[in-house]
Amino acid sequence: MAVAKVIVDLALDKEFDYEIPEELAERVKVGTMVSVPFGKSRREGYVLSLAETSSFAGTVKPILGICGDRAHVPEHLVALGRWMADYYCCTQEQAIRTLLPAAVRSGKVKPKKRKLYRIADREAASAYVAVNAQKPAAALRVDLLKVLLSDGAQPIESLKASVPAFSNSSLQTLVRKGMVGTIEELVRRDVFGDSKVIPSKPLEPSKDQKKALELIAKMLRGETPSHVLLLLGVTNSGKTEVYLQAIAMALALGKSAIVLVPEISLTPQTVRRFRARFGDELSILHSRLSDGERFDEWNRINDGEVKIAVGARSALFAPFRNLGLIIVDEEHESSYKQSEAPRYSARDVAVMRGKFEGAAVILGSATPSAESAYNAETGKFLLARMAAQVDNKLPPHIRIVDQRRDGPPEPGKSTFFSPMLVEAVRDRMNRGEQSILFLNRRGYARVMICEECGFEARCPDCSVTYTYSKLHEVLSCHLCGGVIPAYAACPECGSPKIRYAGLGTEKIEAVAGAVFHPARIARMDSDTMRGADDYEVVLERFRRGELDILIGTQMIAKGLHFPNVTLVGIINADLGLTMPDFRASERTFQLITQVAGRAGRGDIRGEVIIQTHNPENETILYAANQDYDGFSKFDLEFRELLDYPPYTHLITVFFRGEDESKLVAYATEFTNGIQAYIHDEIKVAGPSPAPIERIKGKFRYMLVIRGRKLKLMKQALRILALHRPIPKGIDVYVDVDAQSML
Repeated sequence: MAVAKVIVDLALDKEFDYEIPEELAERVKVGTMVSVPFGKSRREGYVLSLAETSSFAGTVKPILGICGDRAHVPEHLVALGRWMADYYCCTQEQAIRTLLPAAVRSGKVKPKKRKLYRIADREAASAYVAVNAQKPAAALRVDLLKVLLSDGAQPIESLKASVPAFSNSSLQTLVRKGMVGTIEELVRRDVFGDSKVIPSKPLEPSKDQKKALELIAKMLRGETPSHVLLLLGVTNSGKTEVYLQAIAMALALGKSAIVLVPEISLTPQTVRRFRARFGDELSILHSRLSDGERFDEWNRINDGEVKIAVGARSALFAPFRNLGLIIVDEEHESSYKQSEAPRYSARDVAVMRGKFEGAAVILGSATPSAESAYNAETGKFLLARMAAQVDNKLPPHIRIVDQRRDGPPEPGKSTFFSPMLVEAVRDRMNRGEQSILFLNRRGYARVMICEECGFEARCPDCSVTYTYSKLHEVLSCHLCGGVIPAYAACPECGSPKIRYAGLGTEKIEAVAGAVFHPARIARMDSDTMRGADDYEVVLERFRRGELDILIGTQMIAKGLHFPNVTLVGIINADLGLTMPDFRASERTFQLITQVAGRAGRGDIRGEVIIQTHNPENETILYAANQDYDGFSKFDLEFRELLDYPPYTHLITVFFRGEDESKLVAYATEFTNGIQAYIHDEIKVAGPSPAPIERIKGKFRYMLVIRGRKLKLMKQALRILALHRPIPKGIDVYVDVDAQSML
């Protein structure tokens, strides 16, 4: 008998054998979604593989049916999903489900259709028009028939526009007489709306761009030792033009392309550039789409209507059958790492999908991750450099301000803006140019403190202080989302002497409004960008010159190209260096470099002012000198010395629960369970409290595992985390190649 190995929609991490009925033999394939008997219930699942026999000793039950018109996982992606489950220590069900958008997987979203009216009996319709052409009583019906005879099937809206005296009763009369009939037409929901773009043509490549494109052409033909290229290009060096021309190469070979960009960079500006080159024959996939739009975009790809997909992390699983190219822009971005199971890195899975399907992979960045830099250095990845800005523009002039020595810009004013920065912003305003002020911390203040008793306003469910928002007069927790009214007096001692300390973008906006009056200012952070269109509205105003100053967090650090921005001010540049994470220096360098790259993209050389309390810090100095090679060498030496990635792999195991003593006991038991797999090349630290000890009322402990040979360790972790009973009230999850140590 023919057998299908199926995983059901339960996180059991186990395949079950089912007989394929003869009547379904032609339709059941790898990736097909089927309905199967499971115990006393009926479940849905996916076929992972096919076999001629089953090793199951009992009776093999038959598949009950195929899940209607539900989309199936393309067979070539199933292998990728199985690799993800194994590598990232998650269940196969979790990995396979990730390959399909929820809007497609659930079956709840249906195709959008519209009714069209068409000629059903052409002979009768033509005769009716000929006989009644001069009869006033039949004039409306004649006009309707003429439109349908000449223009073909029409929606009712078009008929109303074409026939001014339109009457639905006249149309229905023609339907009853059998001269007009109806059909249903599939209508794709339009993700682009009414926005129009001016078509663009390929630009003449610079010397560096030409070298990169020649290497990419060889990759697409399979003539290179590696299928992965690290494209290391300074900001504004023309990486996007290389992407566009590389896509055109792939299309010329009859292949498809996927472009991944961080969600934060998926701006109308980014989309506009791809549409200008390739028209609307591309699909856009991101979190701001409705379920219906996401459903339609996936099906456009699945049905072969488009050959290019541009999107955030999940666009990696676009169901192309003949994939030739995957581009991962800003490959260093931590947002490519999924925060829940399967905790995959889209960058690393892109490399694996390229390997499985014979596709070329381009990883682009001005500040590549340490992992990618190491892979290029050791020859695992190819390397192409683009060291000059387009049109040989000069890099921005960067100055460091030591805020330990800088006094207030004016008597009685705040020290948030140095005199140098105040003068520079005002100078830009006078010249009609624009400025960006960057601070990677939102809110008005980070903590509320009572001057009498020392009380700090802290979230009762999380190990963090509340953030104060002056606009809404609330205290909020950015971990659990809890919000309470701001205190007018200390809740402990009743003193009115409370103050809000620390600095966030909301306070920067308020102070800037006073210091730079009458500047037109907008703020972009996750507190202000609530709606799906807020981001686009602010950026469009900035593009049109309706704003003088844009203030924001990392939302504005990348993906923006505004030629009139000639100044970037970085507030508290060393803010991220205090984070308890070995990647803190890398992320700080990347952020400073990326946001500095927003200045001077037009004809006027840009200027960047870095305000810091730690001007001698190596990371700050490397960033100020735009010295990626120097920083990379410095950072890799530090990591090699301490056995951190990329010289080792890193796995974190998190334990969460409301009962701390019970949690510690189980975490210790779990750690004891992996002792047999620890050898000289593996280091284990913990279990110990996580840097953020509580979130949403649950205590958090963590185990950190580093080593070079982790295959057996991962197998042990899979057994303990997925296949062994875990005490009630405790959550355990494994994060392979963890990006956050918090």
